[in-house]
Amino acid sequence: MNNTFSSLLGPRVCTSLLLAAGLWLGGCGTDKNGDRVLFSIQDDLQLGQQVAQQVDSSYRAKGQLLDRNSSNPKIRAAYAHLDKIVARILESGEVSYRDEFPWDVKIINDPGNLNAFATPGGHIYVFTGLIQYLDSEDQLAGVLGHEIAHADQRHSIKQMQKQYGISFVTRLVLGENAGELERVASQIGGQLAGLKFSRDYEREADEYSVLYLGATNYYACDGAAGFFQKMQTLEKNGNPPEFISTHPAPGNRIQDIQAHARQRGCKTVGADNSEYQEFKRNLGL
Repeated sequence: MNNTFSSLLGPRVCTSLLLAAGLWLGGCGTDKNGDRVLFSIQDDLQLGQQVAQQVDSSYRAKGQLLDRNSSNPKIRAAYAHLDKIVARILESGEVSYRDEFPWDVKIINDPGNLNAFATPGGHIYVFTGLIQYLDSEDQLAGVLGHEIAHADQRHSIKQMQKQYGISFVTRLVLGENAGELERVASQIGGQLAGLKFSRDYEREADEYSVLYLGATNYYACDGAAGFFQKMQTLEKNGNPPEFISTHPAPGNRIQDIQAHARQRGCKTVGADNSEYQEFKRNLGL
């Protein structure tokens, strides 16, 4: 995720989340992914809505958030195509929270930003710089699958729980150290906005991208590998995109994705690219 969002969630929002978490301490169970998580799906949804409102407001003020209901038919056509890519992934049958999260997708017009992200609760953002730079729809689908996996596997919430621990969060919720609560809550806000995931979560999102795309029977399941190959080229040329600063370097991720695809025996032949090129033209790219 872009570093722009490091201050999106303030202490007030995060404190309320921690207090809500206290209601779950006595009854947290196993979620759809088979993991024990302190927070409820409603927490993901509420947090994601808070982040989405902040992101929308920030980019709308700068005139960069493209309106899906624009009077420009080309923008509407671009959204229709992007929605179709996301729908294919969601209809793969492998996304756990397919029906619980909104999975709305928005385009941010920033040609210099090669990025995409999904908030907790499934609000998806794609930058035009990424769309322009990628060569194929498989590569974009691979990125979207990766980001959808972060939300679907609840990585933001799990990372908070893992870093601070249930007992520590419990003490904060019970108000044993109010000053510590404010300090930690502010730090947690940046993490939950998705600034930087652990290597384990990045690897898991890569693997789920392969699973999602393979189950579409449409995209090359190793599409994310093509994206990382593009990023690796930029890095080697001494012009690494901001994505590299907030994600582990491509390196072995390319080989790992390709190996995972071979292990699954899924399709690695790319989809037809004519519609993707039209998609880019509709965005003036």
